[in-house]
Amino acid sequence: MESEQLFNRGYCRNSYNSITSASSDEELLDGAGVIMDFHTTEDDNLLDGDASPGSNYAMSNGGGGAGGVSSSTHLLDLLEEPIPGVGTYDDFHTIDWVREKCKDRERHRKINSKKKESAWEFTKSLYDAWSGWLVVTLTGLASGALAGVIDIAADWMNDLKEGVCLSAMWFNHEQCCWGSNETTFAERDKCPQWKTWAELILGQAEGPGSYIMNYFMYTYWALSFAFLAVCLVKVFAPYACGSGIPEVGLAYGKQIKTILSGFIIRGYLGKWTLVIKTITLVLAVASGLSLGKEGPLVHVACCCGNIFSYLFPKYSKNEAKKREVLSAASAAGVSVAFGAPIGGVLFSLEEVSYYFPLKTLWRSFFAALVAAFVLRSINPFGNSRLVLFYVEYHTPWYLFELVPFILLGVFGGLWGAFFIRANIAWCRRRKSTRFGKYPVLEVITVAAITAIVAFPNPYTRQNTSELIKELFTDCGPLESSQLCQYRSQMNGSQAYPAGTDTATPGVYSAMWQLSLALIFKIIMTIFTFGLKVPSGLFIPSMAIGAIAGRIVGIAVEQLAYYHHDWFLFKEWCEVGADCITPGLYAMVGAAACLGGVTRMTVSLVVIVFELTGGLEYIVPLMAAVMTSKWVGDAFGREGIYEAHIRLNGYPFLDAKEEFTHTTLAREVMRPRRSDPPLAVLTQDDLTLAELQAVISQTSYNGFPVIVSKESQRLVGFALRRDITIAIENARRKQEGIVLNSRVYFTQHAPTLPADSPRPLKLRSILDMSPFTVTDHTPMEIVVDIFRKLGLRQCLVTHNGIVLGIITKKNILEHLEELKQHTEPLASPWYYHKKRHPSSYGPDGKPRPRVHNVQLVPSLTGCEEQEESEEEVRLLDHTSSTITKFVDDSMVGHLITKNDEMAHVDKGQRLF
Repeated sequence: MESEQLFNRGYCRNSYNSITSASSDEELLDGAGVIMDFHTTEDDNLLDGDASPGSNYAMSNGGGGAGGVSSSTHLLDLLEEPIPGVGTYDDFHTIDWVREKCKDRERHRKINSKKKESAWEFTKSLYDAWSGWLVVTLTGLASGALAGVIDIAADWMNDLKEGVCLSAMWFNHEQCCWGSNETTFAERDKCPQWKTWAELILGQAEGPGSYIMNYFMYTYWALSFAFLAVCLVKVFAPYACGSGIPEVGLAYGKQIKTILSGFIIRGYLGKWTLVIKTITLVLAVASGLSLGKEGPLVHVACCCGNIFSYLFPKYSKNEAKKREVLSAASAAGVSVAFGAPIGGVLFSLEEVSYYFPLKTLWRSFFAALVAAFVLRSINPFGNSRLVLFYVEYHTPWYLFELVPFILLGVFGGLWGAFFIRANIAWCRRRKSTRFGKYPVLEVITVAAITAIVAFPNPYTRQNTSELIKELFTDCGPLESSQLCQYRSQMNGSQAYPAGTDTATPGVYSAMWQLSLALIFKIIMTIFTFGLKVPSGLFIPSMAIGAIAGRIVGIAVEQLAYYHHDWFLFKEWCEVGADCITPGLYAMVGAAACLGGVTRMTVSLVVIVFELTGGLEYIVPLMAAVMTSKWVGDAFGREGIYEAHIRLNGYPFLDAKEEFTHTTLAREVMRPRRSDPPLAVLTQDDLTLAELQAVISQTSYNGFPVIVSKESQRLVGFALRRDITIAIENARRKQEGIVLNSRVYFTQHAPTLPADSPRPLKLRSILDMSPFTVTDHTPMEIVVDIFRKLGLRQCLVTHNGIVLGIITKKNILEHLEELKQHTEPLASPWYYHKKRHPSSYGPDGKPRPRVHNVQLVPSLTGCEEQEESEEEVRLLDHTSSTITKFVDDSMVGHLITKNDEMAHVDKGQRLF
């Protein structure tokens, strides 16, 4: 209890300057857990109310001192309990990673100190130590089970659009014909047990009437599934739409990536979201929209992790620890989505996680293992394999094939750049037009167009996963696909058609159909991703790449057949021998297009070779993925997830983005020169009425606390939420707290008249060690601190005097401003707020000003003198305007509004 009280009183974090010498990021975080020395110093006496000559404060101790009020207050301090609710966060706010890390260390120390007291305490310590493994085990079990159910249900409902199995209604088309003895090699998908809708309604399987009836029923079921999905999302769980990666991150969900960076979105990972996401994901996939279920499975897994974390206080009461569980859940989600447990761990590490310690790596691996084991036990694909697109090629790849592989990488990068720009432009237009106000109508319109255009083409009519599987498959004697209709030149040494056989008209017809399917997929994917239904981007992107790759593979195959004497083919391609595998080109193209859209590298290559079992072809995959990333980065370094995060205005600092500008902290801090002075609180001369006036008249999220309006020395930082909770708790539990009560943040109460009402001590909610930088600190260092420590805000000082504050929102705004070198953009997080003039002058150079200080050059008229020659002088009005409370005219950029969003997809006002 004592350690917890020390934390709540603000002593468990040392100052920023005392830990900047740490040698690693982990040490920077660990340094925050050091308990400060409580020996009295001169500064402590001044800040805590030293009864020195000329001072207006009196220090009281338990034995007496400055009056009964002070003594009784100090006695209550010894019995003070932590204030319930202090240290928690509001919705759409960012967590304090350092404070959460400190809380966990104090909890761990408390458990270790008590575990030797009794057997019960020892048992509790064991439970705490194993709770991490228990929660990831439960997450893996639930993720694997739900993924199996979703796979089976989606396959059944997708086949329901074409017909029904009379012998067993719950069987899909493939399962219905497994036990039939009347199937043929050429028509293995036809059996008496499976009836199309035309056979059931019209009694005939062929003819124009049956085609029209099947066409109508296909469209009807597609619209029904899409309408039901969007209605369930809109009514019960608006957060169930999308993929979930950008928020948890991006097509996995735009929120998951943001949540893992420390952002709070209440309800996004809740029980209702899990239930509705599971149901509507099946409906959305079955509707035939150009989307996949693999991305949203990450969102489903994170929902499971979030729900199970509430069973363990270690994670339910600590937002930073909870995000370790969510990182492991993300790995489990990718594991069950693609049958790629190792790729899932790498995906969580490379793409979505913000804080990934070594123990989280182990637990992510274990969660992915458990989830994959459960999915393999369910066997939803009916092939006794974990991987979704298992391939087995009979020929190796040759060196000259790197040329078409790299060309596929170029295509993937171009496609990724085009898709990101087109999709973001459409999503931005959707937000700014009336069309975006009717999500149900939009989903129905896109679903109708998709169904009507897709049905005539067999490659767009079938399930996208089945299409990719067919494109990846190598041609053999057991394949009846139109893509494998070659004129075989069989001989005794070959058990399958040679790859150098000439193609029949069936192959060329299939290539035309694939070309039309490629155009259709490109167009519809742009308009589908971002609809208000669960939608993933992995499978559509892989389908586009697989189609392009298969076309290129067949072209190279026929080129090698007709021109086997060329120098490219002469050394490797002998007459009558296998040389080119078109399915391999489809696999490489799928990886290239997915890499161009997401800009993933290592994790993508591992996912693809786990997905296909093609470990031998890892070099072509690496070459294509790196090429696609280089080409895509040439048009913009943002992947689709980062682009959607930026579009939605989430406060996310991307670690991949480099800061190369030479601005200083004073140019970014708030308030600026044209703004009112910084709003601060004094440490011991506020009344409760004045403090409540500050809270009611402003919308700031926190306030710097200074010694006095004359001194202006920094004492600490108090959050608005903590102040409000502390006042409500004091009024409920303490008698004598009235509007005239003195509010103080010092250790001891100031000297008060005998008839004064009982004072209110708020020392326990004061952060005594807020992170501070000087006004001359380069912004490159400030941005690095925000990224590595996950700060919400830091204060800017000059010789110990508070000048301003920098929040994450200010940094994001500044980065946007630097990209344009013009007036600040109307960023999404900046809507509805007052916009300030640019910090750049007409000549494009930073304005030489600081809002509360005036830079006076030593040499008049010399604008470009050294910084060391500048004299810093407080403006005359500063001391008179930085008062113990602020009026309602001050603008809300001074205090920590860093992690507000101006809007979300469902149109909520966040502030």
